Amino acid sequence: MRENIHPTYYPNAKIICACGNTWVTGSTVEEIRTDICSKCHPFYTGEQRIVDSEGQVDRFYKKLEARRQYVEDQEARIASRTSPERLVSELELSKRATDALINAGITNVGLVIEKLEQGESALLEIDGFGRKSLIDLKKRLRQYGYELPEAADTIVI
Repeated sequence: MRENIHPTYYPNAKIICACGNTWVTGSTVEEIRTDICSKCHPFYTGEQRIVDSEGQVDRFYKKLEARRQYVEDQEARIASRTSPERLVSELELSKRATDALINAGITNVGLVIEKLEQGESALLEIDGFGRKSLIDLKKRLRQYGYELPEAADTIVI
């Protein structure tokens, strides 16, 4: 064996756990501090607790919370897109079609859908609102995710 290459061996090295348990063993380090030992480890004690020395559990819960928040935001965004309180002016229809609906007292999507439940003819009776405007209106409502009533699908000539 070569001389002076081996570390110093301490036959009475002291091991100290975070729970307060201590014992003596042989080691190349004089004192060792540990976070967990056989007196406090859940495997040996049978106690149900999470050992998180590196913060992995906290990171997981943060990711879980971020996912929950993302899902809530998505649901709120979808709900706001299909709100019956959305103004007709936000549907980006032609100026003539928008003005015709507003002049007829139809200011939000909820009122438009109520008129569509009566059939296409109810909207076509509005002055300045023709077949092209009706087609554009239905297209926009579908783009925004609104459910159109069955009466709106029947074509009246």
